[in-house]
Amino acid sequence: MPQPTRSDVHVNRPLTNVSTAYIQSATDFISDKVFPIVPVQKQSDLYFTYNKGDWFRAEATKRAPSTESAGSGFGLSTDSYYCSKWSIHKDIDDDVVANADTPLDMERDATLYVTQQIMLRREIDFLDTYMTTGVWGTDNTSATKWDTASSTPITDVQTAILAMTSQTGYRPNTLVLHPSVYSALRQNTSIINRIVYTQRGIVTTDILAALFDVQNVFVSYAVKNSAAEGAADSLGFATGNKGALLCYVNNAPSIMQPTAGYTFAWSGLYGASAYGSRIKRFRREEINSVRIEAEAAYTQKVVGSDLGYFFSNVVS
Repeated sequence: MPQPTRSDVHVNRPLTNVSTAYIQSATDFISDKVFPIVPVQKQSDLYFTYNKGDWFRAEATKRAPSTESAGSGFGLSTDSYYCSKWSIHKDIDDDVVANADTPLDMERDATLYVTQQIMLRREIDFLDTYMTTGVWGTDNTSATKWDTASSTPITDVQTAILAMTSQTGYRPNTLVLHPSVYSALRQNTSIINRIVYTQRGIVTTDILAALFDVQNVFVSYAVKNSAAEGAADSLGFATGNKGALLCYVNNAPSIMQPTAGYTFAWSGLYGASAYGSRIKRFRREEINSVRIEAEAAYTQKVVGSDLGYFFSNVVS
């Protein structure tokens, strides 16, 4: 047997230039891209709402000499929001830090972990709030599945655009898709036939936006594990409804402007960003640890249900 052996001349130790961690990219999350963030100073408050119908009645009349003009007006009421607080922490024991090998950086890793947790929670809330039935002005549960040969998704969406515009005066400008729906549309014959002779010839979100006549198409690729800690992983996309949300979004929140939804973020929370989130680091001397804590205070709210049209489970 040759001496020395490989085990004699090398002791395995962790590499310092590579490691693996399944950290989802922020680009796969859309909760802060679809509906605008509205920073608020208080955890709860009111905002004014105007009666839609009053602004669409044509009540101006011809005026005869020496007569008064036609009188009219509009209804005004209020709605409210409440920013719930979500938080999570990771404790880092002093002994663990002292014993950690390079390239481990326990505080960095903990910060990434709690940040990912808050991002995932916000995305799940977004999908649970908006990508479901029973919240929008129209739920379409009878459209031909868009992954079948006879489907006509462009016609379906155009019909929905006309229906929403006729009832609100606003044309929808945003389409939000489940990944399976996006995949089906990329392979849909009626769509491919529209672009087969274009320069690119590949279906992308910007091409779909042009075909559907909207400004933006968003796809959420957020993945969650629904299994308890210690159990076998049960991974899947964060929303179970393979649907498509067509909506009107006011990209610049302001007074007297409608929109399908807003994210109210409590930026007035001490140390919080405009997104209503903050990261804290502090000692827990009683357990000989440093605590990294993430917190976010926000609410995802439908503020104009008639400005949303939901195609539910539109693929098989």
